[in-house]
Amino acid sequence: MPASYAYLGPEGTFTEVALRTLPESATRQLVPMVSVPAALDAVRAGEAEAAFVPIENSVEGGITTTVDQLAVGEPLMIYREVLLSITFALLVRPGTKLSDIKTVSAHPAAQPQVRIWMGKHLPDVVWESAASNADAARLVQEGRYDAAFAGEFAAARYGLEALETGIHDAENAQTRFVLVGRPARPAAPTGADKTSVVIWQRDDHPGALLELLQEFAVRGVNLMLLQSRPTGEGIGNYCFAIDAEGHVSDRRVAEALMGLKRICPQVRFLGSYPQADVDPRDVRPPRAGTSDSEFAAAWDWLARCQDGRF
Repeated sequence: MPASYAYLGPEGTFTEVALRTLPESATRQLVPMVSVPAALDAVRAGEAEAAFVPIENSVEGGITTTVDQLAVGEPLMIYREVLLSITFALLVRPGTKLSDIKTVSAHPAAQPQVRIWMGKHLPDVVWESAASNADAARLVQEGRYDAAFAGEFAAARYGLEALETGIHDAENAQTRFVLVGRPARPAAPTGADKTSVVIWQRDDHPGALLELLQEFAVRGVNLMLLQSRPTGEGIGNYCFAIDAEGHVSDRRVAEALMGLKRICPQVRFLGSYPQADVDPRDVRPPRAGTSDSEFAAAWDWLARCQDGRF
């Protein structure tokens, strides 16, 4: 029996489309799950080799459900990422006209991506959230709602038709998906990598976040995402999800993480993995003074000072 990948289902989600772009998906059993937590829990329980879930979109930022699930519970690691351009279709039961639509459904992350379009074309329609865009299409098929925002490719799967296509408020909107598995040694660096962590501040005081970010800044590590998330321990208590350029084996990234480990009560390493759609040849070199060779030379100088060989 082939190993399985769990993903946010049901069949016909953007998540499934993105997952099928991975070459290894052809040799895995792809198992749709009802939610992101269910997909991740399948990995934690040993029921799936990996889970494939959305984590960020270019309109609203981080997908909070995914970020929160990775920040708590049994540790998991990100191994791959995929970027998928997103446009929506308005899926309806055959014969439905725009004027017939009173309710529409989709995943909550879809709403900010179609809000302007809805205000223009469906100003009085009631929005109902669904577990996924494909699940919204299924609910339309069952007669629960009049229309769904989903991928046009989902229409045939659920016996619907696309009343409108190419719907998006922001040009070139993309969603980022990640392949998540149990912790293991990260893949070797490619030269175009990303490292993800979640960090907790020790206490709330003026400049507390600045102190954390300086661990990256002084070592020339560029941040690609910074998102605050409540810890659940009371108003004002936050942890921070961070994506940084570079690999944990890069000296500048490693030393930044060590610095955070010294000053934070908790640091959760979520993995180092290749950046999607980035050619290592296009990556700018590290800032002067932050390359691996310069870190090694500095350590060598310090060792000579300690030995009296300077």
